[in-house]
Amino acid sequence: MDRDGAAEIIEYDDFARVDMRAGTIVEVQEFPRARVPSYKVRVDFGDELGNRWSSMQAAKDYQPDDLMGRTVVAVVNMPPRNIAGFQSEVLVLGVSAEDGGLSLLHPGRGARVGSRVY
Repeated sequence: MDRDGAAEIIEYDDFARVDMRAGTIVEVQEFPRARVPSYKVRVDFGDELGNRWSSMQAAKDYQPDDLMGRTVVAVVNMPPRNIAGFQSEVLVLGVSAEDGGLSLLHPGRGARVGSRVY
């Protein structure tokens, strides 16, 4: 975004470099060391990528049971990021919900685990 709030124009090749995949949350752990209420989640991306961990700022909007088995969309080709001593390997994507909370992105009619977003 630029200073006026408009999205910066990128080329298709820039977008194509971002590897977004569908994955299933298979483990949820409390993350009390995080500044913002968060969970540590393990996401299964299938045989090609396997399981990856992410820190997810979702503890105010989702209960652990709501997340287990949920298919989400994540960026999988960013370098790991240290968050309160935890290595977050992927970025699970979400948007602002109408109530100001978090709404996780997920495929609308199911998706094969590990499939790429185009």
